[in-house]
Amino acid sequence: MKDPNDNYFKTRIKSLKYALRGAYLLIKTEPSIQVQFSIAILMTLIGFFFHLSATEWMLQLLAIGLILVAESINTGIEKLSDFVHPNYHKDIGFIKDISAGASAFAAIIAIIIGLIIYLPKIF
Repeated sequence: MKDPNDNYFKTRIKSLKYALRGAYLLIKTEPSIQVQFSIAILMTLIGFFFHLSATEWMLQLLAIGLILVAESINTGIEKLSDFVHPNYHKDIGFIKDISAGASAFAAIIAIIIGLIIYLPKIF
């Protein structure tokens, strides 16, 4: 039940606190997010090395965000699926595969963006 003493700003701050806690838990506990987060840091450092333009930074940050969001949603769907049906089930496996496919799409797009940005700088 909603607390009548909570105002709009208090609830927004609480929501932000929960969101940041969720991001922290993802980075702390999930290997796939840890790998993607490490790659994001590496690509950010590489971006500084190659002196990316503002547009290149925007595209790179959007690609990084796309990957982290897709991986986070995939992880959430997998955790929920495992909670709802802990034993193997064909339909749950199908749902988890589709969710992983979304992460694969995001990764492919991020790789293409990276190639567009960095290939001209390398060659």
